[in-house]
Amino acid sequence: MDICSARGCQLPAQWELRWNNPKLHIPERRKVWLACEEHRTSLSDFLTARGFLREVEPHPAET
Repeated sequence: MDICSARGCQLPAQWELRWNNPKLHIPERRKVWLACEEHRTSLSDFLTARGFLREVEPHPAET
């Protein structure tokens, strides 16, 4: 089970926050933070405030 990237959170990931730092990464590069429903907004806000957030997509369910 993939878990949320928020510090101390152990909830299952439901979202992929795809981001890059334009000062360090080429435009096509994507790093991924995983987020549960509870932390999706706070992690997205953190990345958006820095101009890093590129996409938010559902995290595929494990089979």
